[in-house]
Amino acid sequence: CEKWDVIATVIGEVTDGSQLEIFWHGEQIVDVPPRSVAHDGPVYHRPFARPSWQDALQADDAGKLARPANAAELREQVLQLVASPNQASKSWITDQYDRFVQGNTVLAMPEDAGMVRIDAESNLGVALATDGNGRYAKLDPYTGAQLALAESYRNVAASGAKPLAISDCLNFGSPEDPDVMWQFAEATRGLADGCLELGTPVTGGNVSLYNQTGETAIHPTPVVAVLGVIDDVNRRTPVAFAEEGQLLYLLGDTAEEFGGSAWSEVVHQHLGGLPPKVDLAREKLLAQILISASRDGMIDAAHDLSDGGLIQAVTESCLRGGKGARLVVPDGLDAFTFLFSESAGRAVVAVPRSEELRFTDMCGARGLPVARIGVVDGEEIEIQGEFSIPLSELRTAHEATIPALLA
Repeated sequence: CEKWDVIATVIGEVTDGSQLEIFWHGEQIVDVPPRSVAHDGPVYHRPFARPSWQDALQADDAGKLARPANAAELREQVLQLVASPNQASKSWITDQYDRFVQGNTVLAMPEDAGMVRIDAESNLGVALATDGNGRYAKLDPYTGAQLALAESYRNVAASGAKPLAISDCLNFGSPEDPDVMWQFAEATRGLADGCLELGTPVTGGNVSLYNQTGETAIHPTPVVAVLGVIDDVNRRTPVAFAEEGQLLYLLGDTAEEFGGSAWSEVVHQHLGGLPPKVDLAREKLLAQILISASRDGMIDAAHDLSDGGLIQAVTESCLRGGKGARLVVPDGLDAFTFLFSESAGRAVVAVPRSEELRFTDMCGARGLPVARIGVVDGEEIEIQGEFSIPLSELRTAHEATIPALLA
């Protein structure tokens, strides 16, 4: 504490008795068994029930929505997506804050995770990511909570750090409403099950209730923060595609999963169906691959796939590095699904040509699906056989929205 100029104060001592005693100016004000405070406190019971509208909401599948009929419509919907308020750049806000105090911040917005060097001699660092998606949790609060956990876990791993623990912020409407109380119960159950499977203890958190206007509650929104550790911050992995010739690989499986997706919201103002499936065993495998590849210099960049799907991630990475990309739709996928699906457990990585064989061999040996989808090149994003968009046009669309709304 003295080394870091941290104030430390003696607040008590361990005794041989069985009671927790607290004194105030010499007067004993608490004398209770410790378990009565930590474990045996009163439990809050409220009635809850699955909402009567939940089945209809899940039956309203996004698969019925009209898809782009041609390449021109596909291109236009990409621009709509990257310019939408939720997907647009937040740099107009974040650039107004000092994120580099003492020069120890090594990754900051808009990276997948923030990363800080905590020891100058060893370069030991910590990484932190927070994620949440109220659309997913509205469709299925159990799965929605696990998707928030999985995305934060994936973001930390994409930076090169090993996820270790979580904190949470659980945001819901009134618990006096049985529908909301059911959402809350399902989300906490999903989060607990997910943490057990990933081996990430919950170090703390908070609950925010009564978030509603009149009888209308917010979407149930569990937000999860994952903390990770990296042995050497110099081995971190950024999101930027920064060098022409880097090979782009898609990790994980892509399916037609559009329930709660950014595409369905932006293009059709639709919310319905089921959220993407969660496979936490696959998330652990993906994280292991990302961490190993980062540590061993097999990848130059990595970006998780989540809101907005592949095209959102590639756009962000290209704009971050100032380089374009040429993409090829893999066999077995159509261009629409390739670009907009929000299947979980996926990432896009930039691999140096010299490391291609070593990287793909590692993925194959560990059983992680991997597909080469393109190369970093030029000043536009080109989907072969479909369309291209100059980075300048994408940057304008991506960066103009928030200032226009808030400035």
